[in-house]
Amino acid sequence: MNQAKIIAVISAIGAFVAIYSVDAATIPAGTTLAVTTVSLITSQDAVGSSFEAKIAQDVSMKGTVLLKAGTKAFGKVHSSRRNPRKSEPLSVELASVEVNGRRIPVKTNTVEPHGPPQTARQARYGHTAGTTVVNPKTLLQFQLLQPVTL
Repeated sequence: MNQAKIIAVISAIGAFVAIYSVDAATIPAGTTLAVTTVSLITSQDAVGSSFEAKIAQDVSMKGTVLLKAGTKAFGKVHSSRRNPRKSEPLSVELASVEVNGRRIPVKTNTVEPHGPPQTARQARYGHTAGTTVVNPKTLLQFQLLQPVTL
């Protein structure tokens, strides 16, 4: 009887490992993640400020979709002009993607987005001349620097 229980437990563990390994997928380093911004981003945002985006197109490996278009992604401002003593061009990076309600950290290159020229209206709302403004629905492309296991 004990032997039957041991076999049942081992079978259950084996089934769990098999199911988990099917669900776990890895996106290799070097993969392009194209996103469209949801949040407004400007070069006046503080370094470390976060922004929301959505995956713009499915990310597939060997015919299997690992990240569907529309998947939430989150990024952060890597450098900006906010601090006048350390004024740098606006650059952003992706920090995570949301899969099944979990935020999975990602490491990507930084991108220097080029928004449209500033308008007089934007100047009225506090954006100074030379401010880069990245509007919602702007397409940005990032490269994964490290593999991501989902």
